Amino acid sequence: MKRKLLLSSIWVTCTLLLPACTNENKSFKVYPQPQVQQLEATTFTTKLPFQLKGKQTVDADVMRLLTETLPISTEDKALPLTIAPITSEQAKGTPELLRSGAYQLHISKKGIDIYTVDDRSLFYALQTLKQLVEKNDNQSLTLPIGTIKDYPEVAYRGTVEGFYGTPWAHDDRLRQLQFYGNLKLNTYIYGPKDDPYHSSPHWRDAYPAADANRLKELIEAANRNKVDFVWAIHPGKDIQWNKSDSVALLNKFDAMYQLGVRSFAVFFDDISGIGTDPMKQASLLNYIHTDFIAQKPDVKPLIMCPTEYNKSWSNPKPNTYLDILGKELHPSIHIMWTGNRVVDDITLEGLAWVNKRIQRPAFVWWNFPVSDYVRDHLLMGASYGLDTAAAHAMSGFVSNPMERAEPSKVAIFSVADYAWNTDQYNPDQSWKDAMTELMPGASDAFFRFCTHNSDPGPNGHLYRRVESVALKPTVTAFIDGYKTGTFNENAAQVLLAEFKNIEQTEQILLKSDPDNFLLLSISDWLKQFTNLGKAGQVAIQMSKAQQSKQADEAKKLHITLKGILQEMEHLDATCNQNPYQPGVKTGSLVLMPMIQQLYAETAVQLYGADAVLSTQANKLYTNIAQIAFQPVKQYNNKLSCVRLLEVIKVPANGYLGHHWSKDIAAKSIEFNLPQASWAWAVVEWSADGETWSEVAHQLTEVKGIISSIDPTARYIRIRNKSDKEQMCKLVSLAVTL
Repeated sequence: MKRKLLLSSIWVTCTLLLPACTNENKSFKVYPQPQVQQLEATTFTTKLPFQLKGKQTVDADVMRLLTETLPISTEDKALPLTIAPITSEQAKGTPELLRSGAYQLHISKKGIDIYTVDDRSLFYALQTLKQLVEKNDNQSLTLPIGTIKDYPEVAYRGTVEGFYGTPWAHDDRLRQLQFYGNLKLNTYIYGPKDDPYHSSPHWRDAYPAADANRLKELIEAANRNKVDFVWAIHPGKDIQWNKSDSVALLNKFDAMYQLGVRSFAVFFDDISGIGTDPMKQASLLNYIHTDFIAQKPDVKPLIMCPTEYNKSWSNPKPNTYLDILGKELHPSIHIMWTGNRVVDDITLEGLAWVNKRIQRPAFVWWNFPVSDYVRDHLLMGASYGLDTAAAHAMSGFVSNPMERAEPSKVAIFSVADYAWNTDQYNPDQSWKDAMTELMPGASDAFFRFCTHNSDPGPNGHLYRRVESVALKPTVTAFIDGYKTGTFNENAAQVLLAEFKNIEQTEQILLKSDPDNFLLLSISDWLKQFTNLGKAGQVAIQMSKAQQSKQADEAKKLHITLKGILQEMEHLDATCNQNPYQPGVKTGSLVLMPMIQQLYAETAVQLYGADAVLSTQANKLYTNIAQIAFQPVKQYNNKLSCVRLLEVIKVPANGYLGHHWSKDIAAKSIEFNLPQASWAWAVVEWSADGETWSEVAHQLTEVKGIISSIDPTARYIRIRNKSDKEQMCKLVSLAVTL
C-alpha cells in the first residue's frame, strides 16, 4: 500500500513538471496567414520555463517580445528554446525561406526550435508564437504541436501617410507602428501633404526642435517594431533645379539621417510646372543615390513617386515621361504606382503595363482606405480588388489610409494579409478576422457598422465599394413591393430587426470598450448610425400603416421620420466640418436611399405630388475628362463642386464651370484655382449652352468672387482660350443663385 502511494506521489510530481498532452481539437489562427501551417489538433500544457539555446545574440526588442510571450529561465529543468539560422538545405526547394523576415517554427513537447534569416525573422517568428501561446489561470502555458514555415511574398509592406488633410497625431502614429510590428508589416512612409517641412514652403529647412524630437521618437518606435521609417520629401512645387536646391535636399536628408532615418523617398506627385520634368527628376534622384544613399551602407534603396503615377494620367506615347524614368533612373530606385487610376484596384495586367515602361517592378501605392476625396464617409469595407497573382510584379505594397488612423486598421489588417501571403489572400475572411482582432468584445456589432459604412459615395474618381451586401436583396424586394402597393411582410421583419440592431450598435460598442481609440475617432458616425437605425424602423412602420390604409397613423409616423431625418441633417451640417467634404454620412449606398425613397413616396401618397419638390441633379459643366464626374453639392442656394486634390490638365479650349436647372439668376461665382497662370483663362456665360459671352471681369488672382453676371445666364465657365494645355488646381468653384 505504501509503495502504491509513493508511486502515485511521484506521478503527481512529474505531471507538474513535464508537459502534458491533450487531444482537445483547436483551431489556430495566425495573422497574417502563414505560407505553410502544419499544426496538430494535439496541444501540450506546461509550467516549465524556456531556456535560450543556440544563437545568443538576441537584440533588446526581440528579447522584450520573447519575455512577453514565454517565461525565460536559465534553470536546468527549463525546456530548450533553440534559435539557429536557416540553412540552405532547409531552404532547398523553397528559396523564399532565405528572404529577410522568413522563419521556421517547430513546436514539440521537448521544446521550441526557431530558424531565422535575420533579426526581423526572429521578431516575426515570435509574433506568430505569441498568437499560438495560451496562458492559463494556473500559470501554465498551452501550445500546439507542429511546424510553421513562413516568409513574405512582397518585400516592402505597410502604409504611406500620404493623404491630404489633418496629419495623424503623434500618439496615433505610435499605436500604428506597434500594430505594424504585430502584423509583420515592415514599412511606414512618412509623407503627410500638410506637413510644411515635408513639402513647400519649408522642405529646405530643418524641423523645429520639438518636431524633430517627435520624429526621433517615432523612428525609435519603428525600430522597436522592425519597421522601416521612410521619410519622404515633396520638393516639386517650387524646386528650382539648381545646385543650391540639390544641396539643400541632401542637407535635409542628412539631418533626417542624424535623427535615425535609414530609408528615404522623394515625391513628385500632384505638381505642375518645371518640377514635372522627368530628365531633371531622374538627374536629381541619381545624384541623391550616388552622393547619399550609396555612401551609407545602412540606408535602404531610394523610393520615388512620379508625377505620372497612374495609367490614366500617363502619356501613352513611347519615349515619354515613364519611359524616361525607366531608362534614366538607377535600377535600385523604386518607382511608386497607384494603378490604372488615382484610386483603383490593383491588377497584374496594369502592373505589367507600367513595369515594362519603368523597367522594374512597381512599388504599389494603393489609395485605399484613404478618404481625402470623400471625407464625409468612412471606408470600413473589405480590402478587395487586389490581384492575388501579382506579388512577383511589385517591389512593395503600401496602403494610403484615412486621416483617421484607428479605423484605418480594418483595411491595414488585410493589407498585411495580402502582402505577406498574396496567393492565399481571402478579402472577406481577412475582413472578418480584422473585426475579431480589433473589437474582440463586440465583433458582431462592429461588423454591422462596417458592413453599412464601406462605400465612398459619388466621387470624381468613380471608385465605389459594395455596401450592405447581405441586406440589399431584402431592401430591393421591399421597395419593389411598395411601388406596386404590396407590403412585403417577410422583408419588413428582416429590415426591422436589422434597423433595431443598427440603433443599438453604438451602445453595444461603447459598453464593450468605452475608451477604445477607434470608437472615439468614429463617434460622430456612430451617432449618425444610431439615427439611421431609428429612421429605418419608423420608415418601415410608416410604410405598413400607409399600405394598410391607416392614413392618420402614416401621417404621424411620417412626421416622426421627418424629425429624425432633420436630426441627421443637423449632425451632417455641424460635425466633421472640414473644408473639403464636410458632414457625416452613413449607410449611403443602400439603406439611406431606401429610407429617403419611402419618405418621399409616402409623402406623395399622403399629400399629393406637390409634396415633394422635383430637383434635377446638377453636375460640373466641363469637357475635361479628368474631372467629368467630379460631384457637385447643393446647399440651399449655392452650387459648389467637390474640391479636387490633384492637378487638373486643361486642354486647349477646355473649360470647367456650372449649369443650373433652376430658372433663376446667378448672384455670383466664387473661384479658387491655385497654380493657374491667368493669361490663358477667360470667364464666359451662356443662356443656352450654345452662345457664349465674356463676363466683364479681368482675372488677375487665383481666387476671387465675380458678381457682374448677366441675369439670363444659366451656364458659366472658365475656359482655356490658349492653344496649349494648361494646369491648375481646383480648390473651389461655386455659383450662388
